Amino acid sequence: MKRIYCLMILLLCATSVLLAQKKAEIEFKQTKYDFHEIAEENGDVSHVFTFINKGNAPLIITRASANCGCTKPEYPVKPVAPGKEGQIKVTYQPKGRPGSFSKNIYVYTNGEPERVVLLITGTVIPKP
Repeated sequence: MKRIYCLMILLLCATSVLLAQKKAEIEFKQTKYDFHEIAEENGDVSHVFTFINKGNAPLIITRASANCGCTKPEYPVKPVAPGKEGQIKVTYQPKGRPGSFSKNIYVYTNGEPERVVLLITGTVIPKP
């Protein structure tokens, strides 16, 4: 009987330690952006996605990548403190790419969720 009580107390302690661990949590204000129509002759276009660390530990963006070389994400290299905001700037290069586009940007973090997918869309109007 003593063993059962000891085991229950040990299990309870282990559970409380696991629950007390700090974790970062990323939440974006928006995950999709539509540029609508872009004139190819005007060059690159950018949009800034803002996020907040809703967790109780520093948030680290470990990597951000796009599914095309025409899309470049820029992200903070320093940790984002709990309760603070950060930004990811996404630049699309329309040169030589007339027509509709839809590009995914993959953001990897040390928090929850571990991966977030951002999306940019639009239509490139070719040079006259």
